Amino acid sequence: MRLEHDGPLPETIGFLLLPQFSMMAFFSAVEPLRIANRIAGRQGAGPPLFDWALISEDGEPVTASNGMTLLVDASIETLHSLPSLAVCSGFAPERRLSRAVMRWLHRLDAAGCVLGGVDTGCFLLAEAGLLAGERVTLHWESLPAFRERYPMISTSDELFELGARRFSCAGGTAAMDMALDVIARRHGSQLAIDVSEQLVHERLRARDDQQRMTLARRLGTHKRDLVEAVALMERHLEQPRPIADIARHCGVSLRQLQRLFDEELASTPSAWYLALRLDRAWHLLAETDLDILAVALASGFTSSSSFARAFRRHYGLSPRQSRQRPTA
Repeated sequence: MRLEHDGPLPETIGFLLLPQFSMMAFFSAVEPLRIANRIAGRQGAGPPLFDWALISEDGEPVTASNGMTLLVDASIETLHSLPSLAVCSGFAPERRLSRAVMRWLHRLDAAGCVLGGVDTGCFLLAEAGLLAGERVTLHWESLPAFRERYPMISTSDELFELGARRFSCAGGTAAMDMALDVIARRHGSQLAIDVSEQLVHERLRARDDQQRMTLARRLGTHKRDLVEAVALMERHLEQPRPIADIARHCGVSLRQLQRLFDEELASTPSAWYLALRLDRAWHLLAETDLDILAVALASGFTSSSSFARAFRRHYGLSPRQSRQRPTA
């Protein structure tokens, strides 16, 4: 989705659908465009405002992560130019990047197409070397894996990013927010509001709105010291801080912190911290091809053996076995 569009209407947006793509994110991007066309048509505003083309590598139907299959309009070999293209992917995105798709993306880029990633689509653009000097966003679960794999690419935790040559969004309903922002830029805020109301979308969320609920809501508590302690843990997964240091930072004794965790979260600080680090490791194993030692170090373990023992105790299988599980 281009930052600016001064071409004829309808404005065409391509969607490259890769196996196991996120249906939720795709529909969230397309439905606002469809509704904008309907409202504008009802108001006698002339031709449709938007058009879209669904594309697969071989022109065959594509199955999403929810098991539903969509027909497409074209293969990559039959489309040689587009104003903009959204790469829609899901689990293990970099495994979906073939040489044919990479060459096609480079040809589109050279022809002036604005490229973007929906949900995990930026993994493919990064792997193709098409994100140098750009800032992108991804779903909050995928951001740590992306940052580990592509440390030189600037990232944010915004809902979406719209630039002159690249765009990205966090997936889910963030794709809806990005589409509504594009509608407002092109055709006025009132149309975007009307579309939002049709979608029963509470409000037009700004780009910098939070992806996640506040930590207090996620934890189900407003105990300031506890929320601050968990926030500190989440910021220091790769280099864990001693629990006593976290307690001092929050201005409570170690015993007080332990009591807060027990009363509010039915856990100990150490167990909670370990679970956060192992959750990070689970996502890195699922979404990157980093070796086991690299995943261990990125999750705050000093060796692959200590990591493997903790992982097996927590999940009931080894890190290697977790990679062999089918994604869903």
